[in-house]
Amino acid sequence: MKHLAVIPGDGIGKEVVDIGLEIIDAISEISQFNYDAELFDIGSERYLRTGELLTEEDISDLKKKDAVYFGAIGDPRVRPGVLEKGILLNMRARFDQYINLRPVTSWHPFVPLKKHFDFDICFIRENTEDFYMGAGGTFRNGSRTQVNVKRELYELDMNIDTRSSSDDDFAFEIGMLSEKGIERFADYSFMTAEKRGDRKLTLVDKANVCTSIYGMQREIFSSKAEKYDIELEFMYVDAMAMAMIVRPDTFGTVAVPNLFGDILTDLGAQLQGGLGMGASGNINPKGVSMFEPIHGSAPDIAGQGKANPIAAVLAAKMMLDHLGHEDMGTLVQNAVRRCLDNGMYTKDLGGKLNTKEMGAEIKKEVLKG
Repeated sequence: MKHLAVIPGDGIGKEVVDIGLEIIDAISEISQFNYDAELFDIGSERYLRTGELLTEEDISDLKKKDAVYFGAIGDPRVRPGVLEKGILLNMRARFDQYINLRPVTSWHPFVPLKKHFDFDICFIRENTEDFYMGAGGTFRNGSRTQVNVKRELYELDMNIDTRSSSDDDFAFEIGMLSEKGIERFADYSFMTAEKRGDRKLTLVDKANVCTSIYGMQREIFSSKAEKYDIELEFMYVDAMAMAMIVRPDTFGTVAVPNLFGDILTDLGAQLQGGLGMGASGNINPKGVSMFEPIHGSAPDIAGQGKANPIAAVLAAKMMLDHLGHEDMGTLVQNAVRRCLDNGMYTKDLGGKLNTKEMGAEIKKEVLKG
């Protein structure tokens, strides 16, 4: 019996998570996968009602689960960054979900490239360091700022004083990579390449500009490459963005730091058919992991049945894989493939189905086995 936490969140998150749970129910009908699910009220509605984002009680209860199934967060009534930092980034940090796994697959005929490419890229994004630590500040009118960053891997305290005029106001953000953080990121990346049968690992960075943090990252990855006997390829992030358009079929396992990974994997989602096709996993190999579609809450279409649930279904597929049921995960992915081949898809892909109808078609294919 697997114990799941379900956090639908905001907007279309509630609609697509409902579909994902229907697919998991179908898997339970035809396999040995058994689960129970507890619904958590975490998101904008609770925040607006109580001021709570992610509480210590939430953390304690979520720690008891085998995995978290997450929908989306975001609400136009809440200032940008409040929910994202207070819930999503906070959860990744508290559960030390240091890997963000994002597959990019050529879901034909929805790949928007003029040339036909077949690609299967596994992006491994470092998920807790780099420029997403929340270490930054703003100086205004000679003000004083205090920066405190505390994580399992490092502690940073900065007390900076300035007496500049208002003409010199400025803001800053600090990116940091720890040796331990890079090592575990590298190990996971190389082990994933081995499991996939890839003989090459691509490491994306901007080491020609950010020489300190990405220089150390290159050194550690190079050392690990010798241990795993896998070829290591370096790509600058700008060159990688271009290469994804002109030769996506040449990449397999791709390791990328947090900020660049956030950007490149959204590009990857568009390459495979749009954000409605993109799934991700926030992974702690020895703890609680969280699985979600990469799209946002899309409040402009919430409640209208327009949301594409495939990303959420593929996130459920990733969760099944993580929980040791890879055969059932493959079955879900194949069911999605058959739906698309049979012309069954939502309006964002040029089809006619609404959210629930799309879910029903996928469930029908799953039950066929």
